Amino acid sequence: MSQKERAKFGSKLGMILATAGGAVGLGNVWRFPYMTGQNGGAAFILIYIGCILLLGLPCMISEFIIGRHAASNTARAYTKLSNGTPWKWVGYLGVLTGFLITGYYAVVSGWCLQYGMASVVNHLHGSPEYFKTYFTDFSTNPWKPIVWASIILLITHYIIIHGVRNGIERASKVMMPALFILLLVLVVASCLLPGAERGIEFLLKPDFSKVTKDVFLGALGQSFYSLSIAMGCICTYASYYSRHTKLVNSAVQIGLIDTFVAVLAGLIIFPAAFSVGVNPDSGPSLIFITLPNVFEQAFAGMPILGYVISLAFYLLLSMAALTSLISLHEVSTAFFQEELHISRNRAAMIVTSCCILIGAVCSLSLIGWDALTIAGMSLFDVFDFVTGQIFLPIGGMLTCIFIGWYVPKKIVKDEFTNWGTLKGSVFEIYYFLIRFVCPLAILAIFLHQLGIV
Repeated sequence: MSQKERAKFGSKLGMILATAGGAVGLGNVWRFPYMTGQNGGAAFILIYIGCILLLGLPCMISEFIIGRHAASNTARAYTKLSNGTPWKWVGYLGVLTGFLITGYYAVVSGWCLQYGMASVVNHLHGSPEYFKTYFTDFSTNPWKPIVWASIILLITHYIIIHGVRNGIERASKVMMPALFILLLVLVVASCLLPGAERGIEFLLKPDFSKVTKDVFLGALGQSFYSLSIAMGCICTYASYYSRHTKLVNSAVQIGLIDTFVAVLAGLIIFPAAFSVGVNPDSGPSLIFITLPNVFEQAFAGMPILGYVISLAFYLLLSMAALTSLISLHEVSTAFFQEELHISRNRAAMIVTSCCILIGAVCSLSLIGWDALTIAGMSLFDVFDFVTGQIFLPIGGMLTCIFIGWYVPKKIVKDEFTNWGTLKGSVFEIYYFLIRFVCPLAILAIFLHQLGIV
């Protein structure tokens, strides 16, 4: 597909909402709150914001530059800019990472969808032990999680086959405003609970005595995870940008939306948790085990309101999961469509079918079958570890080195300044960060995740 024939986003608002939707996901509503709870609250948030500015935005702009300049899928974009050198494999790594994440991310997204349905039929009430048993029984069921993962992948498939404007952009214009409305309603409901002020204080009043090297590295890693760096999503979406799109402004706007959603998610969870005396550092189980118990206790005297809040929250979670899943799916769909020279429908069908298979295998591995484990880890955990702790930091670090040291500076500056039509007063700061600060910071994350530092 030539650059003239290539689809483009129809409006600036649609472009921003679609790209922000790709970044906003379970990393904001699920991972960010429990990371904040485990790392001291407000101090972690301040460090996280600093990491977004120093690491996340420069990396995002770099992927914008690569995607828009090449106007191709992620693999072909790196190939074009690398002139056939081995640097092209960084693009293929991004596509592979996005493809694998789509498969196992669909499993967790399916959990969100199932909890939404459980809220509709009012099954999410009972004792703390009930919620723990409920999640364990569901997540280890041999077929239910596969069905829900398949359903959310088929919803994603339906949106993807309708194209960039009529599918991705149109869906984003509906889901992102709905997501913000649900967030604000839930924040108000949570902050009005008795004792909620302790949760607000935990989230907004820094305690720097809890700051350690691990907190800094955790914030660096979360900024990377939250903005969907090195998954191919940003590069692919940028390939649909017009030449008039202001890349720096867009990156700042998306970073603000992403951080705003994460903080609002914290303002839902922590005031409610503190109001019923639940520990805010519950870890990954926070959303599926701890939070239903929090809603049960917090709204014990108002069962109808508790029902509405629980339903709204898991609807919010499902939409956040879906917006990210759409962007991940599009990475592979664009790749197959352009590299195999097939229709969007056929490319999407390949991705959906393969990811349903990957999701099924990952889900079944949680049952404990020895055939679906590697070195004592379930395939679900293997996929999570390999993509999140190896592929993402390596891909991000290599992208920084590629843009900072290999791609001609003139190309980078032309894209950054829209071919001299913008001032680009912060270009030298960006260029310094992408050449020196970002690669070293990402290397620190990588080594820390492997237990080396």
